[in-house]
Amino acid sequence: MARNLLCGERKSVKDIPGCVVPQHVQNWTIHGLWPMHVDKCCECWPIFNSDLEELEPELSQLWPSLIKGRNFTFWRNEWIKHGSCAACKEGMNSPTRYFQTSLKLRRHFNIDEILKNSGIEPSCINSYKSDDFRKALAPILSDLHEIQCVRDDEEREVLVQVKIPLYQNFTLGCHQKDQEGFVISSPPLVKSPLRPCPTNSPIFYFPIKHEDPYHPCA
Repeated sequence: MARNLLCGERKSVKDIPGCVVPQHVQNWTIHGLWPMHVDKCCECWPIFNSDLEELEPELSQLWPSLIKGRNFTFWRNEWIKHGSCAACKEGMNSPTRYFQTSLKLRRHFNIDEILKNSGIEPSCINSYKSDDFRKALAPILSDLHEIQCVRDDEEREVLVQVKIPLYQNFTLGCHQKDQEGFVISSPPLVKSPLRPCPTNSPIFYFPIKHEDPYHPCA
């Protein structure tokens, strides 16, 4: 799941002109649901607007495109690149089911609520330790989750993404070396500024600033 400093895939907002955070987006959003260790993707499997018609209001809230006016184009690309690779799994064997599953997982792993219940709230002033996030998230996401940061213009470490590894039955805890079938996780992000948050530096958790997502605390 991603915070507001991400725009699309693989890049930070400063790398993509026209990146916006819609006004109705107030919380953590889905960055992607990625199957790994699969032998084949059905890239020719089409997706149509009608496949997502009933899901569109929730997708717009929890998995929006951060490039204005490109929601369906973004979702179509996510299906072609990732969803079609998961289509052999029961429960995700159609575009509609793939996105339904993604939304269900987002509702279940509510990062906003988990952090808030642990006293961790967005701030431009207060920073946290890596261990603060680990203690808050591990009981819900398991110890195998990974928090990822970017460095802002002032060289501050900023939390922007949480990776949640799952087995193919969507239970927590798959390891990268597991051989019991494909797993759902994030593949390496090529040329990405994202990296595991450092354990020995203050970590900031910025609020969303819709009018200037590039500089949420300016």
